[in-house]
Amino acid sequence: MIDTIIFDAEGIVIDTEAIWDKGQEIFLRRRGFVYDRERIKPLLTGRTLAEGVEVMKQAYQFEGDTENLAHERADIVRDLFIHETCFIQGFLEFYESVRNRYKTCIATSMDEDLLKLVVQRLNLGALFGNKICPLDKVEYRSKPNPDIFLYAAKQLRSSPENCVVIEDAPHGIDAARSAGMWCIAISTTYDPGKLEKADFVVSAYTEIDLEAVNKLSSINDGKLA
Repeated sequence: MIDTIIFDAEGIVIDTEAIWDKGQEIFLRRRGFVYDRERIKPLLTGRTLAEGVEVMKQAYQFEGDTENLAHERADIVRDLFIHETCFIQGFLEFYESVRNRYKTCIATSMDEDLLKLVVQRLNLGALFGNKICPLDKVEYRSKPNPDIFLYAAKQLRSSPENCVVIEDAPHGIDAARSAGMWCIAISTTYDPGKLEKADFVVSAYTEIDLEAVNKLSSINDGKLA
């Protein structure tokens, strides 16, 4: 029986994908490259800023100190995060319908400084009772590793098989599956075809059916299908 909902942050709770795309465009344009979203975006989601730099260095064949470049990426998007971040459409209505019936938290790979800006802007601490799990809690082992979701479940005193993760990215889906959790993917960032490893794929919060997850769990005796 599902008793816990673990939310990814970006693309699920907060709408930052356009900000990141704009940031990637600026970062790469400074180096004379064109941002190939279709090719590069799937490689970046769920990664830290520094890991994303390594991905782009390899993909575009440029050099530079990774730490310095990660700071540059953060500087580029910081102002955008401060002024433009908002909730994903439908999240607040969905959350209000589940917050008193399920244990909830956010588990995210977001850069800590940027996460703090978003938490402050949208008052996420109050909304989630300060149950927000950043990557430093698992020594920065980012998705598709399952560590951040397993840590979140432990903090909530939940069994993985009783957790459903709401994600928007392939790496996040892989992490949820590796953690032994159920997964609902929302196609806010990727086409549904790239999210097919999730147990359910929907296009909006209004399509989420938690009872269907419970039925699937019951059919499979609490184990992932």
